[in-house]
Amino acid sequence: MITGILGVLGALTAWFSFEFVKDVAKHKDNLETETNFLTAGIIGFITNFFDTLGIGSFAPTTALLKAFRQIHDRVLPGTLNVSCTWPVVAEAFIFITVIEVEPVTLIGMLAAATIGAWLGAGFVSGLPEKKIQLAMAIALFVTAFLMLAGQMGWMPGGGDAIGLTGVKLVLAIVGNFILGALMTLGIGLYAPCMALVYFLGMSPAVAFPIMMGSCAFLMPVASVKFVREGAYNRKASLAIAVLGIVGVFIAAYIVKSLPLDILRWLVIGVIFYTSMTMFKAASKPADTKAA
Repeated sequence: MITGILGVLGALTAWFSFEFVKDVAKHKDNLETETNFLTAGIIGFITNFFDTLGIGSFAPTTALLKAFRQIHDRVLPGTLNVSCTWPVVAEAFIFITVIEVEPVTLIGMLAAATIGAWLGAGFVSGLPEKKIQLAMAIALFVTAFLMLAGQMGWMPGGGDAIGLTGVKLVLAIVGNFILGALMTLGIGLYAPCMALVYFLGMSPAVAFPIMMGSCAFLMPVASVKFVREGAYNRKASLAIAVLGIVGVFIAAYIVKSLPLDILRWLVIGVIFYTSMTMFKAASKPADTKAA
């Protein structure tokens, strides 16, 4: 069963990789001038390193890309999805093979997130910048609040189940469908998916293959839509993707764990701050707001 899941994931990733590489090659002489490849790559290395340890990469990547003025807000959702696809697929292969999850639960939640992302990406790729800024501001605020809730112990602590049945399974599938759709707006799936897993009484360890697998399955599908629409930053995506994979393997096989409490508090603060800057940008008239 696991071999089949990983086989499908490999096929989806190959499809995305073909579309991504073809598009970057087609536009190689017209890449984004506002983006520095090395700066974006270092950002990708750092955020995907900590993503592998459970911090989440979307919100910190957004914060750093904006802090270093590497990207225009309009293409943020597409860039986040495209750039993090390869690193997250690598994470999924690692965690799905080492942590046991009941197959029906795993497959149901992965499929739901993928379908949600496919439907959501087509909608998000056509949104104007002002609406994307507002959506990203809300997304960042929600992500930061969920991380804060985890730090403060406000979320349920989970149980020891590795699978679900009946009403709980239905809730898990519907919940992951919604999270998959929201992820195309730039809402990182890790924190809300972890909250969903805990709420339904599953083991905290099971959150890793579920949330990383969900992202890994939905991101190639959503990212193909962003690539075909040209709704992403090609240079930043390539840099983050390449160096992000390096960060994943160093975190998974060399570092394995770190005392992350202080870092989580720092990330929460940065995400709240970035959310406020996005709200401010969204509130400005179209002819005066910064990119």
